[in-house]
Amino acid sequence: MKLLDRYVVRNFLQAYLYCVAAFLSIWLIFDISENISVFLDNHFGLSRTVEFYLTQLPQVLVILLPVSLLLALLFSLGRMSRANEIVSMLTAGVSIPRLLFPLLAIGLLTTVVTFALNYSVAPHAELSRQNYLSRTGPARSNHIEGQIFRNRTDARTWFVQDFLPGENVFNNVQILQQDAHDNITANYLAARAVYQPDKKSWLLETAKVVNYDRRGNILHSEILPSLVIEHWSETPFRIGSANVQAEFLSLPELNDYLHYNADFPGSLLAPFSTHFQYRLALPWACLVVVLVAAPLGIGFSRRGVLSSVAFAILIVFSMNFLTHFFLALGEGNRIPAWIAAWTPNLLFAAIGLYLLYLRSTNRESWNFHVFGRRRIVSR
Repeated sequence: MKLLDRYVVRNFLQAYLYCVAAFLSIWLIFDISENISVFLDNHFGLSRTVEFYLTQLPQVLVILLPVSLLLALLFSLGRMSRANEIVSMLTAGVSIPRLLFPLLAIGLLTTVVTFALNYSVAPHAELSRQNYLSRTGPARSNHIEGQIFRNRTDARTWFVQDFLPGENVFNNVQILQQDAHDNITANYLAARAVYQPDKKSWLLETAKVVNYDRRGNILHSEILPSLVIEHWSETPFRIGSANVQAEFLSLPELNDYLHYNADFPGSLLAPFSTHFQYRLALPWACLVVVLVAAPLGIGFSRRGVLSSVAFAILIVFSMNFLTHFFLALGEGNRIPAWIAAWTPNLLFAAIGLYLLYLRSTNRESWNFHVFGRRRIVSR
């Protein structure tokens, strides 16, 4: 790394780390003050409280990193501009893209870190938060009761009395098998249905199997202590998927949901396909923020720096608004999922590249004056 790159990175990282630490401190103070009564009522010890906030940290970082990037870029580049350091660098023959190259590299690295957090850990943070705050004791469980699952591809319907999410055991199960004309051909009753992932089979304990003809007459009935079925495509995750929400699922879980429930209507799959694309698109917002904020952070006058800072903040807030707006359209199945997830990034990346082009060619960007110029009237 050259001396110029080290200098630019050092100035940026100092402001960046301060921003991240400040935002984390503010979030922690407000969250503790809001939930301290819950911690005291549920007898949260220090270790359990620390564990709780460690589960929330990935989701908070995904939100804070782009904002910290924005403020750190505006502050560090603005300070260098006011000290005429950037003018000196340009006079020495350093181009704007070359000057911003280490900052773009940091933005790309932040994108990778955000993607790693957003892949699996961050989506589970809100669900983990609800489980922690709703738990009144260590013995409390989160059983799902009265579950109904319809396998449209194989024409099978499951009725489950209760089960624990994430487990392979389902209690008091009834499975109805139908033919192409929706006639019930078989009825399976079991005290427990256990999924065996190594064999990809189902074990029905204390099972009763009843076969029917097309008119609904019983052809055969038998009671078995256990019955192993190997050809069923259902999995515990698929059966329990009726209770999940798209925003709480990780990228692999969203992919599994879309794969196993491909026969669902488009309106039901729209939130999951939209959030699948959103999980892929969200980390790139960090790089988009750098593309927008970096050229605006460079100014050659105090008025130029202030107007650029205001414009950068306006753009980022607009980006946040459009992200949620397009996300709502995608969840409502009004536009394709990839358009809903990627449009804000592509739109503001184009704006950032255009601003970078203007700054690199020493052309004037848009000027925004909050206050009108003062007129001097001579008498």
